[in-house]
Amino acid sequence: MTIGRITMLTNPASGHGSAPHAAERAVSQLHRRGVDVVAIAGTDAEHARRLVEGALERGMDALVVVGGDGIISLALQVLAQTDVPLGIIPAGTGNDHAREFGIPTKDPEAAADVIVDGSAHTIDLGRISGADGTDHWFGTVMAAGFDSLVTDRTNRMSWPHGRMRYNVAMIAELSKLRLLPFHLSFDGEELDTELTLAAFGNTKSYGGGMLICPDADPTDGLLDATMVASASRTKLIRLFPTVFKGTHVNLDEVRTARARTITVDSPGINAYADGEYVCPLPVEVSAVPGALKILRPAGP
Repeated sequence: MTIGRITMLTNPASGHGSAPHAAERAVSQLHRRGVDVVAIAGTDAEHARRLVEGALERGMDALVVVGGDGIISLALQVLAQTDVPLGIIPAGTGNDHAREFGIPTKDPEAAADVIVDGSAHTIDLGRISGADGTDHWFGTVMAAGFDSLVTDRTNRMSWPHGRMRYNVAMIAELSKLRLLPFHLSFDGEELDTELTLAAFGNTKSYGGGMLICPDADPTDGLLDATMVASASRTKLIRLFPTVFKGTHVNLDEVRTARARTITVDSPGINAYADGEYVCPLPVEVSAVPGALKILRPAGP
């Protein structure tokens, strides 16, 4: 497809404030390539969403987001099940969407070239339906359990800043580590179990390259579930590095499953997807085939 006019949405806070600079570099490159760019930046998530919806009504060849997985998550809520493709200029801390689809994460000009020279691929999205009425799309992974407790704690803390806050929260949650009761169903097949954490992947990674669902395929119409059951702090700490290689799925304390629709419940636990808070459990999470067009490097 030919890209002549795009709307570019930037999250100024992404990448500890590096996104505006990445956006400038990308815009310059797109102008050099003959692309007309309409730049928007919301004052908050709701404002940004209204701007994107307005841009959709006016018409564009693609919506390009500059930032991390959080701003991509916002864009998905508008673009899902439309014909407008998503382009990504990575400028976040995690960049799991960009990594999945081979988009350069350190070079805004190269990412801009993907928008012009790449091709639009149709992929699945995950969809979360919460008991509280939530209806939410996601592109990478929904997580519940230990890692959502860590994120809950991180979000309650005001100090320290950056990655260290997450690390402190993780240590605090490790000190209270326990197995959590989960009720799950996989395409109607029920399972009552105790888990440390459960992750449901449309794609392979979350948290900046952790291959929690290493065999997930965003074109197979299914979600991959990874379930970890360990009340041992030592075992969990040892498991952590293996997640970056995807070899954790071979360990005794890890189970995997695959399904089109999964229900997930665990009392007092929240669901996070694409790194963002979604809603409390219980939820129904499902793969929706062909829900998004994404601009990625040309090739197989």
